[in-house]
Amino acid sequence: MGRWTARTYLAALCLLLALSLGTQAALGVAGGIGGIGEVGGAVSAGEGASNATKESPTPGNTLISAQSYRNNGKLIEVTPAGEVVWEYVPENSRVFDAEVLPNGNVQVAVATRLPAAECPDRTLETRPKSCVYNRVQELDYGSKEVLWEYSWYDAYITHHEVHDADRLPNGNTAIIDMGNDCAFVVDREGELVWEWKADTYLAPGSEFYETYGGDPNPGGEADWTHMNDIDRLPSGNFQLSVRNFDGMIEVDRESKEVVEVYGRPGNHSLLYEQHNPDRLADNETILVADSENQRILEVDAEGTIGWKFGGKAVLTWPRNADRLPDGDTLVTDSVDDRVIEVAPNGTIVWEYQGVALPYSADRVGVPEESGGPVVGDTAESRFEDAPIVGTVTEYASFAKFVLPTWVGTPELLNAIVLLACGAWLLFATVRERYRSA
Repeated sequence: MGRWTARTYLAALCLLLALSLGTQAALGVAGGIGGIGEVGGAVSAGEGASNATKESPTPGNTLISAQSYRNNGKLIEVTPAGEVVWEYVPENSRVFDAEVLPNGNVQVAVATRLPAAECPDRTLETRPKSCVYNRVQELDYGSKEVLWEYSWYDAYITHHEVHDADRLPNGNTAIIDMGNDCAFVVDREGELVWEWKADTYLAPGSEFYETYGGDPNPGGEADWTHMNDIDRLPSGNFQLSVRNFDGMIEVDRESKEVVEVYGRPGNHSLLYEQHNPDRLADNETILVADSENQRILEVDAEGTIGWKFGGKAVLTWPRNADRLPDGDTLVTDSVDDRVIEVAPNGTIVWEYQGVALPYSADRVGVPEESGGPVVGDTAESRFEDAPIVGTVTEYASFAKFVLPTWVGTPELLNAIVLLACGAWLLFATVRERYRSA
């Protein structure tokens, strides 16, 4: 009788957990509950954009691009109070780097997943069901009309999306192309005026490869370099972020040779699949999102780390960091679905939550390459690792890439306990029947 009573209680617990999970699912689908990491925070998203009379971006606001988990990315402008006052939502797309141009227009990198019927045949050889349509767009802020665009088709969207573009002083546009492992510059007519190919300067036989190593190009549509950022430096050279080589390179504009290297391929103690590096005011120190190490760094070409912020207890896959003129740092904490502003001492002084998988954040009124101050000489770092709890949280957060959008941390924990309860109930039932046979 005692064992039967225990099983009855266990069955009741499983039923309650199942009813609870069902209720969470119904409420999530009906109310649009965010996924893991999207609940709470100092500032959260409003219901929608109130941009009916807004004709220009407001200094002090923050421009946030969102890749999203389901090809429903967007670009939003939020106030310090967290109100969404402007948004751009291209259909079936991932949205990457964006910036307000000096003329007040908005430049944005967009990758749109297209069905096979809308794709060139050459893009369907590897995966015949879809392709990606990459675009760098210049938008009129008020009307969102596309004033200028450079576009191209590529194979499947994953690891073939355009991540970054940089408007140059002469009006040309520098673009990074991870799908084709190259960087290039186009003029206003869309004509190619400069091009750099990793196959020439990073592959076996190149000076870079002989000095620093790296993986050879496996060919085909493989994700070889994952080049994800391009910046024009004051010298006129280009700085390129080569994510899968765990470092950044400076490329001479004229000779196209690699003249400076930050990080080393495979040396994950320094950089590990970084994103969005920016040169700071001394033009030697780089502020970079060291993504797989879950931290933000100030680092120089010798590998000296002057300041760091993060750790698994604080960040999950950060992909952008901008140094503001006052020394604060605007951090895009991607898989935690938030953007935070961090003081030099590591204190979070502003936070925005409510946008799925943000990619970049810019403070309106601060130039894209602002060359903010170096703080490592005067400020203490904040790094909280929490290896066990942080790792569990990290894996739970990445579950958002495969789980339904309504599944958050409470729902995931509920499901895990329900599975454990069901497994124990099944075990207890089988054991009881075996003993009574």
